[in-house]
Amino acid sequence: MTYFLDFRTQNVGGAVIDPQLYKGDATGPASSWVLIPPIQIPSHLAGKNILFGTHGFNVSQQQGAKSLGLLDKYLELSLPDVFVAILWPGDSVIPIVDYPFEGDVAIDCGGRLATFCNDSCASAQTLSFVSHSLGARLVLQAVANLNRKAQSVCLAAAAINRDCLSTEYAAAATKAERISLLASREDFVLKIAFSVGDPFADLLHDDHTPFQMALGSEGPPIPPPQQVRPPWQISDQDDYGHSDYLPPTDPARWPRAADFMKRAFLGQPQTWPSS
Repeated sequence: MTYFLDFRTQNVGGAVIDPQLYKGDATGPASSWVLIPPIQIPSHLAGKNILFGTHGFNVSQQQGAKSLGLLDKYLELSLPDVFVAILWPGDSVIPIVDYPFEGDVAIDCGGRLATFCNDSCASAQTLSFVSHSLGARLVLQAVANLNRKAQSVCLAAAAINRDCLSTEYAAAATKAERISLLASREDFVLKIAFSVGDPFADLLHDDHTPFQMALGSEGPPIPPPQQVRPPWQISDQDDYGHSDYLPPTDPARWPRAADFMKRAFLGQPQTWPSS
């Protein structure tokens, strides 16, 4: 059974709401999940080392639950460590063309996640975060607004400007004990689609450097903030595309990324990537 922190009102698209915490089977419909009353949430999370994990852009509630539920099962965290899957409406009934506007949704959800952490996770031992794609913006927005430091932040294939940790989200970088990154230059979604779509998003936001490559493609500018732990660049020979970081995609690739995420959370040395 997986904890789901759900910001959604419907399976595809829809408005952002304050998150509700459920527990359920990732393979079952959301209607079968058990809602945890808000008054009981602090007792469920007290004393835990929480790893919040989230998907990225253009992922439905059902797809996100399945993917993150499988990740939860693979990670096999044991108490007091616990995984909480974040489901957010970074998609639309008319997909892809909504990308420039989904950054606002990620920011909204990130602010609400920070409020949830500050109010309902005050008695947790530690807070950590892992994200894929545009979920990086959600996580960094949350970390920037926490009342305490995050233990670990892991951003895989981050669809956000590569200089964000020293510009737009410099505050988030200072609030993280350690930051781990996975980047691939073979990620053609970030190499092509991000470079096309992000300038349109830049027109809506003047708080970050325009025309930057993606963090999840090139990695951070050198030198990176001191919290960023190498290595992060996946070898071109490993041929990691944008969908290769989370299940249920290529079984030869996503487990390596999941192992990286687990080591980042536990503060263990990374054995991959090697370049």
